[in-house]
Amino acid sequence: MWILVPVQKLESVDKFCYLGDMLSVDGDADAAVQARIRTGWNKSRHLVALLTNKDVSLIMRGRLYSSCV
Repeated sequence: MWILVPVQKLESVDKFCYLGDMLSVDGDADAAVQARIRTGWNKSRHLVALLTNKDVSLIMRGRLYSSCV
């Protein structure tokens, strides 16, 4: 389905990202929840290198872990 605007054609979609949040046509929050979970796991994977690095003090690793949890 297309929506006609005087200057351009707009495509109708089922879901889209707006200001970092997933919005869907039916108002369901499943897509938003899945996107947030995926983002959280991706960010935690980036921290594994710091949390397991023996060159970083245990106190600093503990503070980093506490700030994330």
